[in-house]
Amino acid sequence: MTAPGTIAARNRRGSETEGRSTEELKSIVSHVGAELELAPAADIIEWAVATFGARFCITSSMGDAVLSHLASKVAPGVDVVFLDTGYHFVETIGTRDAVAATLPVNLLTITPVQTVAEQDAEYGPDLYKRDPDLCCALRKVAPLQESLANYDAWATGLRRAETHNRVIAPVVGWDEKKQKVKVSPLARWTDDEVDRYIAENGVLVNPLQYDGYPSIGCWPCTQRVAPGDDPRSGRWAGTSKTECGINQ
Repeated sequence: MTAPGTIAARNRRGSETEGRSTEELKSIVSHVGAELELAPAADIIEWAVATFGARFCITSSMGDAVLSHLASKVAPGVDVVFLDTGYHFVETIGTRDAVAATLPVNLLTITPVQTVAEQDAEYGPDLYKRDPDLCCALRKVAPLQESLANYDAWATGLRRAETHNRVIAPVVGWDEKKQKVKVSPLARWTDDEVDRYIAENGVLVNPLQYDGYPSIGCWPCTQRVAPGDDPRSGRWAGTSKTECGINQ
């Protein structure tokens, strides 16, 4: 088991191996993308670890530990990157700490360049209310982009069943913005399949999931969802915003 790491520790580890060129990475996607489309999630992770080695990581928002748990069985010691925006619910931080304490993964916590106080000083307080896109860009998109610098591929828990924006998400694709191979081992999983995996394996789940928060982000921009409503309707409620930008 490992304690939460730091971005500096990740940089040291990731820089030990040389990355592939953009052309090589795109070629990998074009050759295996369709082949892995119907593969089991564990096989997809196993392929990614075999292909990219230390230049592959998992990212987790700690809504649950399904992807981290699955990856830990296939590739113990795999890097799991958690983005601490400074606005997380205490339950989310607790889930991160529990994952670090109970799963054989290398959990790395990354943070934005500015603290919340520093951001408030430069942009004014409560930027998330006035310009949520900018707030997400500063506290989510940019830090993750930096954290992926020494990786060639990253895996997310993104699923097609979550939103209409994700229904065509490939299992293995090319992330043009990040210039990385993006792996979504759970892309084809339904809500029932996720629930079954959690129940059968005793997987850690953020307690907020059982308190009306089926989709969990930063506390200022996440509300409880009424039974039967879209699970992501509590994210940026009252606005047209549906994504933070990481998966766009």
